[in-house]
Amino acid sequence: MNAPVPLGLKKSFGFGDRLGLATPGHLAAVRQFSDFAPIFAQQSIREMTRTQRTPAEVMSAARESLDAAGFADVWGADGDHLKTPEDVRSVAAAGFCFFTIDPSAFVENAADTMDEAALRSAVARQETDGLYEGFRWRDYYLDRVFTVSSRMAPLRFDEESLLRAIVKYGRATAHAAEMGTVIASVSGGRGEIEVSVDETDSPTSPLEHLFFALELQRRGVPNLVSLAPRFVGEFEKGVDYRGDLERFETLLEIHAAIARFAGPYKISIHSGSDKFSVYPIIGRVCGSKLHVKTAGTSYLEALRVAARVAPALFAEIAAYCRGRFDTDRASYHISTTSAEVAALPPYRGPSDEPVYLDERAGRQLLHVTFGSVLTQGVDSRGRRFREGLLEVLHGNAALHGEFLERHFVKHLSQLNAG
Repeated sequence: MNAPVPLGLKKSFGFGDRLGLATPGHLAAVRQFSDFAPIFAQQSIREMTRTQRTPAEVMSAARESLDAAGFADVWGADGDHLKTPEDVRSVAAAGFCFFTIDPSAFVENAADTMDEAALRSAVARQETDGLYEGFRWRDYYLDRVFTVSSRMAPLRFDEESLLRAIVKYGRATAHAAEMGTVIASVSGGRGEIEVSVDETDSPTSPLEHLFFALELQRRGVPNLVSLAPRFVGEFEKGVDYRGDLERFETLLEIHAAIARFAGPYKISIHSGSDKFSVYPIIGRVCGSKLHVKTAGTSYLEALRVAARVAPALFAEIAAYCRGRFDTDRASYHISTTSAEVAALPPYRGPSDEPVYLDERAGRQLLHVTFGSVLTQGVDSRGRRFREGLLEVLHGNAALHGEFLERHFVKHLSQLNAG
């Protein structure tokens, strides 16, 4: 059976699959773009918990589909948003070889607004805890000029910017190093690593990115192939980028230069689904040192199949989601409000498809409620929504594949358009 392998620094694209049936459509799309290395088995621990799937089930779904298609090229498998050594061991046991460390619990978001006394006190606590034992961090960072690109002004820390970077990310880099040791142990040194700080309150500044990367390097995090900063603007789930495109491009150029200087490693775009307005910028600026991660958008295309061929089922799912929105949105950063969800009309048939599957409020409603739909929701006959949805997808596999192929060809084409 075809097995995933480390992809190194190849330009890559991650296809999340919450139902285990999307790989044929993903494969049809990526086969048209030889410059992208695909990651077919990709799911976060949070998503596995919410869908009640195991790492082994996620892996088996991808491998079986690839074997059925006779696919023999290289592909990757990403255990996403891993927060604990137990998370690492669970995905490693299933054969995952790409490990995304999520140290967000160790990021100090308040660092952006602390006064000088609070910053110095927080740094002192890190020193007391042994985070910089034997390391003269002031000399290393304050006495250096970092020429990350010959086309850009050099970067340099002043006292304030360094203290804020240390307070914000110092403990996160230490946690990443601990996780990296576990990953190296369980993978025999072959596991490649991404570190993600995208799910934090404020953007990662260029100096903070530089500090983070140099600390990962200094702490010996092995096989670092990508890093996901928190970018300016909003990378919300299921919808296009919201923000100033010129500012995004200016800062992305600096982030990409830092990745080349302090690595090289790829810039990773999390919540990368449907960001069509910035894809040409991302592709142009990052070039081959790029990884894009998607997940929920494939689930929405599965729901599009149901909306098209089983409108009664979709109508019940949509009504159920409206009732779950306030609870399920809690762990997501989205702009859709409860009032907007309440204003959505009942689903009456394919003419209402755009309201739920092409517009912000409907897409985000369906996106954040996926776990409840797949594990708790039942239709008017008492049948689980999951069973009904899987039956629809099995019975309309060609249409499902067509929707996914079209959707991801659009993604990959726009990434190459720059």
